[in-house]
Parts: sequence; structure tokens; C-alpha cells
Amino acid sequence: MRRVDALADLLDGPRARGAFLLRVTMEPPWSVRVQDRAPLTLVAMVRGTSWLVSGDGPAVRVAQGDVAIVRGPEPYTMTSDPATPVRVIIHPGQRCSAPDGTSRTEQMTLGVRAWGDALDAPDVMLVGTYGLRGAVTGRLLAALPPVLTVPGADAGAAAALAGLLESEIGRDEPGQDVVLDRLLDLLLIAVLRAWFARPDAAAPGWYRAHGDPVVGPALRAVHADPARPWTVAALAAEAAVSRAAFAQRFGRLVGEPPMAYLTGFRLAQAADLLRETDATLEAVARRVGYGTPFALSTAFKRAHGVSPQEYRDRR
Repeated sequence: MRRVDALADLLDGPRARGAFLLRVTMEPPWSVRVQDRAPLTLVAMVRGTSWLVSGDGPAVRVAQGDVAIVRGPEPYTMTSDPATPVRVIIHPGQRCSAPDGTSRTEQMTLGVRAWGDALDAPDVMLVGTYGLRGAVTGRLLAALPPVLTVPGADAGAAAALAGLLESEIGRDEPGQDVVLDRLLDLLLIAVLRAWFARPDAAAPGWYRAHGDPVVGPALRAVHADPARPWTVAALAAEAAVSRAAFAQRFGRLVGEPPMAYLTGFRLAQAADLLRETDATLEAVARRVGYGTPFALSTAFKRAHGVSPQEYRDRR
């Protein structure tokens, strides 16, 4: 059986495809409201300082060298000072306007993947947006807080990748979109690896449990082969412990019984397959461990409130 670690499992699936990347240069005081409905955005602070404000949460400081991830699709604000009124709004399709609706798209465009007040402005950041819902799995989004930051001192490989991304972002060469997509993917992985490794990271229980000597082997087995007809006894055998001991430890570490977790994992996988592929419902059911499309449809509607086809039509 192939070994599946927790982070690799979170990142398994489609990657950036034509991601929206910009080198943003702003003259303080500035404040940008982002309501583009993107599922995930990375912000690497190259120079200066900014603040990220999402929902009712506190303003999060992003200093030079720090890298932040913002989970969508809810709007958020990037600003030089949380007290500064919003001056630019970014809409879906990367259309920009002033708060009164006046277009700012052309005014803010400064060149190839360059955007802002002026090219020599003191606040500089790299912004990479995963614009397609299918580019990031639902399970990854569910594992993240609205805003997370990795300080430059802890960034490690992420800092080097941000530097490489900055050197490539303004180029206009054949295949450049693919190069930038892959760099953004690598930066995302490096930032998440650094963040999940921190003791204060609010990682979900199942992620932390991957390292447990009893629960970890069972989780890796489920993630590697969700279609297998798993039972609590079979999962306990993966961990080489009794059924009762396994069930008790699993519930304590993960926060739910083994079969409830298995069902949730299968349905999350099914949701991603419906969003990201054109596989038939029968094929999706087979890949996630349901014997018939009807069985999957019943469980899916119970969990999501809509049928698999209705869910797919919303992508």
C-alpha cells in the first residue's frame, strides 16, 4: 500500500490552472476590498507591511517576508492600516472599481502582471489567486482558518519560492503561465507545510491523528483506498489493536467515530470528483466505495442537501 501523509492527501487533486498572479505595489495609505469569490489566495509580502481583515475576525498583520493564505469565497480587505477606508474594490473577473462604482481597472494596471498605485511604491506584495473552485479541494479549504500567516522567520522554503516567483512574475515568455502555476503550487505546499508544523496551528483532529501510531495507519489506509469495504474491525487490524481500543482512541483523537469519518471522507471525495471531473455518477460511486449510484445519491443528498447532479451543475 502506498503511504499517504496528511498534507499530501490534502493537496491531492487538481492544481492551479491559469491562476491569477500579480505583483502589487501600493502607496500608503491604501485599502483594497477583495470580493472576487476566489476559493484561495496567497499573499507574499516582499516589502513593507499590510493587514488582512476577513469577516468579523481581527486584523492580521503581514510583515515583510511573511506569507499569508486567505480562504474564500467570503470577501476580505487588504490594507496598509485597518482604519483606512476602502479605496478600491476587486470584483469577480478581476474587475476593479472605486467604492462609488467608477471603473479603476485600467488605472490600476501597471504592466505585465503588475497592479497598483505606482511601480515604485513602498508596499510590495505578490498575490496568487486560485480562481477555479476545482483547483483546490474542499477538504483543504475546510482544514484552513479564514486567514493564516507564516512569519518570514518560519517560512523556510516558502521564502525562497516567493523570491523565485517574484523573479518570474513579470516575464512574458512562451509557457510562462504554466511556470507560474507550478511555482504557486509549490509555494502553497511550502506555506501549508510550515503552518501545519507550528504547535499553534488549528489543524483538524484527523490531520493531527495521522501521526498517531494507532490511528495514523488506519487513516492512511482509508485515504489510500476509500473504495475498500472498510469496517471498524478491518481498520483496527491495520493498527494491530483490538476493535474496542481502536474505536475509543479514534473517537478521542479525530473527534468522531471511525465509520462517521469514513462516510464524511468518501462524500468529500465524491464532491471533489463531481466538481473537478466529468466522471459518471456510477464511476464516482465506485471510486469512493458506494456499491450503486443510488446509494451514493442518497448519502450525498443527506449530507449536502442536494443531489449529486445538482451539486455538479453549480460548479
